[in-house]
Amino acid sequence: MRIAMLGPLLVSGAEIGGARVRSLIVRLALDPGRVVSADRLAGDLWPDDPPAHPQAALQSLVSRARREAPGLIASHPSGYLLDLPPDDVDVWVFERLVRTGQARAALGLWRGRPLADAEGLPFATPPAARLDELRLQALATRIADDLTEAADRAEAADLTEGAGLAEGAADVLAELEGLVAAHPLREPFHALLVRALAGRGRRAEALAAYERVKALLDETLGADPGPELKEAHLAALRDTEQGEGQHLPAPLTSFVGREEDLARLRALLTGGHRLVTLTGPGGVGKTRLALETATGFRRVRLVELAAPSSGMRATPGHASDVRPAPGHASDVRAALGRASDVRAALGRALKTADPVTALRGTGSVLVLDNCEHVVEEAARVAEWLLTEVPDLRIIATSREPLDISGEGTHPVAPLDDEAAVALFGERAAAARPGAVGPSDRADVARICAELDGIPLAIELAAARLRTMPVSVLVGQLGDRLSFRGGRTAQPRHRTLRAVIDWSWELLDEPERELLRGLSVFAGGATLEAALRVCGADVATLSSLVDKSLVGLSGERYTMLETIRRYAGESGEPPLDAHARYYTELAERCEPYLRTGEQVRTLAVLDAEQANLDAALEHTREPLRLFLARVWPWVMRGRRREARERAAEVLRRSTPADGELAYGLAEVIAGQPPSAVVRAADHPAALAAWALADRLGPPGGVVELAETAVARLSCHPDPWTRAAARLMAGIVRFEYGRSGQAEELLVPALDGFHAVGDRWGLAFALYWLSLAAENRGDYAAALEFAERSERPAAEIGGLEALPGPLMFLVRLAQLRARSGDLDGAAAVADRAWEAAHRADDPLGIVRVLHAKGELARLSGDPARARALLREALALAATTPVPPQLEALVNVELARVAEPGPPLRRALELMEGGDDRTVRATVLEAAARALSGTAEPEVVARIAGAAGALRDIPAVTRRLLAELGLSGCHEEAAAGAAMPNPERYALSPLSSP
Repeated sequence: MRIAMLGPLLVSGAEIGGARVRSLIVRLALDPGRVVSADRLAGDLWPDDPPAHPQAALQSLVSRARREAPGLIASHPSGYLLDLPPDDVDVWVFERLVRTGQARAALGLWRGRPLADAEGLPFATPPAARLDELRLQALATRIADDLTEAADRAEAADLTEGAGLAEGAADVLAELEGLVAAHPLREPFHALLVRALAGRGRRAEALAAYERVKALLDETLGADPGPELKEAHLAALRDTEQGEGQHLPAPLTSFVGREEDLARLRALLTGGHRLVTLTGPGGVGKTRLALETATGFRRVRLVELAAPSSGMRATPGHASDVRPAPGHASDVRAALGRASDVRAALGRALKTADPVTALRGTGSVLVLDNCEHVVEEAARVAEWLLTEVPDLRIIATSREPLDISGEGTHPVAPLDDEAAVALFGERAAAARPGAVGPSDRADVARICAELDGIPLAIELAAARLRTMPVSVLVGQLGDRLSFRGGRTAQPRHRTLRAVIDWSWELLDEPERELLRGLSVFAGGATLEAALRVCGADVATLSSLVDKSLVGLSGERYTMLETIRRYAGESGEPPLDAHARYYTELAERCEPYLRTGEQVRTLAVLDAEQANLDAALEHTREPLRLFLARVWPWVMRGRRREARERAAEVLRRSTPADGELAYGLAEVIAGQPPSAVVRAADHPAALAAWALADRLGPPGGVVELAETAVARLSCHPDPWTRAAARLMAGIVRFEYGRSGQAEELLVPALDGFHAVGDRWGLAFALYWLSLAAENRGDYAAALEFAERSERPAAEIGGLEALPGPLMFLVRLAQLRARSGDLDGAAAVADRAWEAAHRADDPLGIVRVLHAKGELARLSGDPARARALLREALALAATTPVPPQLEALVNVELARVAEPGPPLRRALELMEGGDDRTVRATVLEAAARALSGTAEPEVVARIAGAAGALRDIPAVTRRLLAELGLSGCHEEAAAGAAMPNPERYALSPLSSP
């Protein structure tokens, strides 16, 4: 057993409840293996308001702790001790690791406030302060080690120290800045911050950081910086003197994310690739990433091949030195013919007419930025330089590769969710401090996702917070293409529309037409779909991929949403061709969903889910596509989605457009089936039974099911025969003939097995499990349930059954009732974790019910009572189905005084539709009354319960169990009672 106190108390293998019990364990764990006197313990645990009988209260606490963590606390004549060695208590291990220099291992133990469960108690204050101090020492040691390792890697690879820092500990600066802010007078952190800034090439900031802390120390303490801080200052001064090899613009904003990109780029450049081209769409951050990568090298030159803002004075190294700057994106193509002198721009950047001689032998890194509009000339110049200068390395940025021998490419993807939100937060704070609050997190995440994680788009959006709150900005996302940047931004970066204009103007007409066509796809497209819908060829599509306007993910061609919107606004996308293609695809796939090809077919439909939804919205034949999609909705249990789509289709159609499909849409939307649906043998008609909210009154449902199974019993399609039997078997179970359900469910299972339908197998097995449970055969019920899991999981279809959590709860209950208590406990624990992870109160009630039953079967009625009462308390504050509350009360009646919980269960189920739960409640009432009520009364209640289960053998078994085997007439009378719950309430209410 181990104890962790560097954060909330954790005791391995035990759940410790109660604040005072946790404080007791914390106190003893501060002196593991040593006796703490009872007086000392009582004084520490109740320092201000001791109980009337401290020793008795202490003994009670110890008893509770022992119940929850057996063997943890030992007694001694003078007190108590924690029966563990110090190495089993994390605070002792932490202190030893810190003092022996193992800082990283020590910090790995830290989870939060030390001794948090004893916070506020005087005995915990000094050790908690000591642990906080040790943590700060460990942090300083670990960060110093990180910086040293970074410097060693940089020296080995001819990088600046900052490059090594970025690869090994990219978050170290943010961490140090937080530590300095939290501990402003702690010099070691300031010294490390100066070192880290200098190592990143931010020497001016390093020197400024030193001056700030120097002034603070003088003002606050009247003291000078210590030796460690002075040494960091001198090192930064030396780096300033030696850092003249980089000729890069100083960044005006922080660099967020991209740690993996930086690491890969530097690995490529130091591992044999002399040319690495960063590709990606406009605004994705290629230039900034290239510059951050270049800061890791000692000798760097930048050659900017894009024009500066119109009207700005030309600066050496800009392409404007060799060609007129286009004033608008439409001028770009005309300017291309004049953009042939990349060599001249290179010469000006290097301040020499002979770049080869200037670069040879220097080990320089050259950044060729924005090559896309002069890509052929840039490629020729890059190849010439690499051939003539063997120790030269080049970082190029372009929306398409330079396509020369030896080139390594690095596609620059949009920021991931975390980095995008962080970037938005930083830029928003700069635009208006306090613009983003804790309540805005969801909106910020949505904004970043809608903007595809494109850094430029995020920065332009964040700038809008100067004039509007986050909630209003969300509503502006539809106008994202007009988001504007600052006054000094280059014209192509002033708005998102201008960013894409820059790329659009570089396309020829077939490329533009294809990009416009691709905008109709939602969620990407396969090669076949792209070519058929858009009428294009592979070469044109490949060209758009090369130019970073279309992405390739696996086998699907994708577009960023921002580009997709731009392309869609540039003309009329092929909506009809798109709808026709996906309607035909759904119709081709639909028959295979009932065969051994089911899994592969579902994968196709899942990949095209967004396109199928979009096609249903704009198709001219909504009923046709709706009919083809009914069965996938059934298989996945997507009742809500099916209802919403049905309602939408009904608004846009009439019966004349397709009588069967229209009737099915009505059923799924909540109306009883029409005659055409009742008579149909189409798979979708059978599917509607599973999705319908109501099929009519119970009598009509039973008649419909029995008529259908008789009519389809000789159908030539084996799947249709199996499906009719399955649906009719379910109707029998639900509507009063549960004892005869297996007569249909077993052949249905065989039929589905023959055709390879996993959905049918899972569904038939699940209902066979319910039928077996209904007749009291828990071993068979468990076997069927476990067998249903695999085929359901293969199609991702547990939601079509009871859902993953419900499945686990039922599995735990069936294992417990079958005698496998250990297996039941393991499954119940999985369900418990899943319910809490999902923050699902209803799920927690279900798991507490199962755990209560398990505790009873394990011989612990006290724990069972506690768990079940906890479930009912939670049910009082959470909407739960009446069946569940009734079952919890039935279980409580088995371990507590049965009258009140059974009365509540009977009241809840009186006149209810769930026959099996009603039977369970009545059976519990009969058992509870068997020793106090008249035998004929008990027999009538037992007979009513048996009638609800529709299995005579169950009734006979219950009567025999109650010693009422001769009361068959009374049981028959009870079976005919219209309201047996009310009848059972009377004797339960009697004194």
